[in-house]
Amino acid sequence: MNWSFVIPYFNEADYLRATLDSLAAQTLRPFRLVLVDNGSTDSSAALARQIGATLTDIDVVHLREDRPGKIHALERGLAAVTTPFVAFGDADTIYPPQYLAIADAAYAPGVVAVMGTDVPRDDAAAALRKRRHVRFASRLWPRQTHTGGYGQTFRTGVLRAAGGYTERWWRYVLEDHEIMQRVVKHGRVVYPFDLWCVPSDRRTDRSAVNWTLAERLLYHFTPAAAKDWYFYRFLGPRLAARRMDNLNLREKTWL
Repeated sequence: MNWSFVIPYFNEADYLRATLDSLAAQTLRPFRLVLVDNGSTDSSAALARQIGATLTDIDVVHLREDRPGKIHALERGLAAVTTPFVAFGDADTIYPPQYLAIADAAYAPGVVAVMGTDVPRDDAAAALRKRRHVRFASRLWPRQTHTGGYGQTFRTGVLRAAGGYTERWWRYVLEDHEIMQRVVKHGRVVYPFDLWCVPSDRRTDRSAVNWTLAERLLYHFTPAAAKDWYFYRFLGPRLAARRMDNLNLREKTWL
């Protein structure tokens, strides 16, 4: 078994089934599915166990992390991974059947991370535009992040060598960008054109989890050699001042 897929969740009973159904349809088998309950108060944990019991050729591991915050759930999930490769996803995201197979095929020598593009549901033209945009941007800025935590895969050993997910490194939002700042120092990151997923578009107010336009532009134009300064001396203190802690990700500003 070469792959693990880690899904942290918190109160995702309305979305978890569709995500798990999409993972159950993966053509690359077997793999390990690590489900991390981050202290849900709804029926998510029971639903995860119910669905997990029906999956075949998938080694399902159920974990609970009571420390609130996605960073802790990610850390707990990574600790349970024993496979050479690991994918991280969100509990409200649909993964096409070839998702893991395409990611697996993209791990050429020197590639340390393979990233998936997020595309909108039921809009083929917009999805194609987004995939083309990410292909262009990832070639223009190969040492930056062009996807979120819903679509990241890694060589497990490299992710651990880079420090993994831990509050010691980063306790704010945008942990999906910060982790890549450490991973990219170990090798190449690629964005296969055919590797995509469909995250939920239910969040209507991203003010509690996003960065400003100025911060985003500075991220793009800060040289790779200065990215540590950008995250740990510039962006981190600014997010701290705005109280944009990792816990903000738990706020359900949905439709």
